[in-house]
Amino acid sequence: QVQLSESGGGLVQAGGSLMLSCAASGRTWGTNAKGWFRQAPGTGREFVAAISWNGFKTYYADSVKGRFTISRDNAKNTVNLHMNTLKPEDTAVYYCAARRSSEVASHSDDYDYWGQGTQVTVSS
Repeated sequence: QVQLSESGGGLVQAGGSLMLSCAASGRTWGTNAKGWFRQAPGTGREFVAAISWNGFKTYYADSVKGRFTISRDNAKNTVNLHMNTLKPEDTAVYYCAARRSSEVASHSDDYDYWGQGTQVTVSS
């Protein structure tokens, strides 16, 4: 089993920045792809960004492209989401996810492990 734990959420004004971190523990694999999803109240879980096992491939939702950056440090078993120019519509619970495969994916069904989520609130 892989346990994922997110941190770094909080309240920020529109235009501001936050960095989310996800730490993996348990039976971790350096070869697994990881991603970030988010869920706002009353909506389904939405793909945000994904990164391949070696960090060479990244994939972003159109809504965050150019504003968010995903990165990983396999030596530390962490994956980060740098969020810039935040908008009120970015407000959601953000989840870290990992999959057994090494390739990026954008569907939540493709991910095998999930964190508990961290709240991000962007005020206007």
